Amino acid sequence: MNLGPATTRLLQYVAFATKHGKERQFGPRLSRVLGVRVAVAELDTDQLGTFTGEIPRILDQHETARKKARWALDHTGARYGLSSEGSFGPHPQIPFIATGLELAVFIDDKEDLEINEFLRTTETNFAQLTTTEVSIPVSFLDRVQFPSHALIVSPSPNIGPFIKGIQDNEELRDAIASTIATAGTATLQTDMRAHLNPTRQLCLEKLAERLAIRLSARCQRCQARGWGIVEVTVGLPCEWCGSATNMIASEHFACSRGECKHRAEIAVDGLASPGDCPRCNP
Repeated sequence: MNLGPATTRLLQYVAFATKHGKERQFGPRLSRVLGVRVAVAELDTDQLGTFTGEIPRILDQHETARKKARWALDHTGARYGLSSEGSFGPHPQIPFIATGLELAVFIDDKEDLEINEFLRTTETNFAQLTTTEVSIPVSFLDRVQFPSHALIVSPSPNIGPFIKGIQDNEELRDAIASTIATAGTATLQTDMRAHLNPTRQLCLEKLAERLAIRLSARCQRCQARGWGIVEVTVGLPCEWCGSATNMIASEHFACSRGECKHRAEIAVDGLASPGDCPRCNP
């Protein structure tokens, strides 16, 4: 179901700012917790940025997601607004491994609550290849899980025209050939839009479940929804030498209602493995 312009009859819905089918991952889980339906707000969210960069994302990931969720509320008049935003690139600690960072922002306009949930994952097919040959190595196509996962072809990763959503071998060959003919090279990159990337869909399901669990958790002081982790402290001691590692030592929980300010810090049980210690395993 799609939601149009604002009207009071839509208060019982979660208005989801998405155009790539993410309601299929979030809808069942949030409906279970909130007892209301998740429906798509009819918005062109690509105006706030695209993965390929034809429209640059001016705001950071969190502000972009927040603006989308607020946009959905303003457009529909629903009580709840929802959006998610993904970013992909090299892992911050292991550069040769690709990683994705998924963020969901949920707003309860009636209670003036904003609840954020993150998922950092290495379960992604994110990759690219630049070539002057029409024939693409099978190893690359297997790695990016083509054709079940779509590809994009362009002269370079940041320069169009972009031929998106390719899931057919003949279409892929034609796109590469035509791009090489005009530009001399062709860049293949994974299409990270959710409706064309089953691996990302699985990650969004995990993110949606995390958000649902968080919406079920209430602050012990004021009973607001969204009690959960807001930051972590690293430095868990090594089991062998006792020196600080980059593993999480404690988790910081906080109320989603800003004026409540209730917080708690919970230490992680146990010690870090020597394999995660920069001294024992340099």
